[in-house]
Amino acid sequence: MAKEKTKWKEFLETLSALQWALTFLLLGVSCYVLIVYLMFTSLWPISTLYFIWLVKDWQTPERGGRRTKAVRNWRVWQHLRDYFPIKLVKTAELNPNKNYILGCHPHGIMSAGAFVCFGTESCGFSDTFPGLRACLAVLAGLFRIPFFRDYIMSAGLYPVSKPSLGHLLSKSGKGNAVVIVIGGAAESLASSPGINTVFVKQRKGFVRVALEFGADLVPVYSFGENELFRQVIFSEGSISRRIQDLFKSVMGFAPCLFVGERMAILPYRSPVTTVVGSPIPVPKVVSPTEEEVDRYHKLYMEGLSKLFHEHKVSCGLSENHQLRII
Repeated sequence: MAKEKTKWKEFLETLSALQWALTFLLLGVSCYVLIVYLMFTSLWPISTLYFIWLVKDWQTPERGGRRTKAVRNWRVWQHLRDYFPIKLVKTAELNPNKNYILGCHPHGIMSAGAFVCFGTESCGFSDTFPGLRACLAVLAGLFRIPFFRDYIMSAGLYPVSKPSLGHLLSKSGKGNAVVIVIGGAAESLASSPGINTVFVKQRKGFVRVALEFGADLVPVYSFGENELFRQVIFSEGSISRRIQDLFKSVMGFAPCLFVGERMAILPYRSPVTTVVGSPIPVPKVVSPTEEEVDRYHKLYMEGLSKLFHEHKVSCGLSENHQLRII
């Protein structure tokens, strides 16, 4: 029988979820405001020195970053995990003498499953997959935000850019599990309770990278990710949807209109189970042809579909629930 939570434990979980949501929504903007504000105060040397440091440190995110074990093991992440709760499930062994690209689906609004399981150690990734190092790759533009870039680098997050992925898969030794939320902004706009839609048919760049560096592909599905927020879905062609698409094409992410359980931004306390599938062996091909990319892309989609249908019932979905791949 599960142990009943105390009021204090529930409070800590709520506080952890709140700081995570506020970080996702506001910390980046707040860092921009802070650095500009300091420039017009007596503390302007701080901004000046930081900009000098930024120029010198500009390439660090794409050259292995500055991962800090202490940040990944913060107690706050355990409370965040328990808030939902979030669970990491292993279905196959991953050889620590190889490198991998883990494609995580769906994006959801804030990718809670991907962040908690791979951006922190609260779900025990290192213990579950001995010898592997989870490297969560996120929007490259986030690493251009003053101060914020240093914070997310300390958690072991990396830009989802070709130079960054190349460094992780070729110059950081073996045992790197690079995690990419494949669907990105487009998938976030389709996030809604009861819907399991992934955008992967036209996304082949990660397969090409896997071939170029000989990294095996691993499908990952976070069951329950789309249940954490209620989103207003605008119809295709509407003014609101066109604004979202324009913002997505310019900024790389889409503004979603959503609501949570409390205070609008707190996610619902709905369980998320992130299931890591079986690896798809990928040979190293320095200059892969389109046919080779298409072949392994098809194998990946088949592996993702198989993973979804094998685990959907145990993760709370009905037997007749389907995965829609766009």
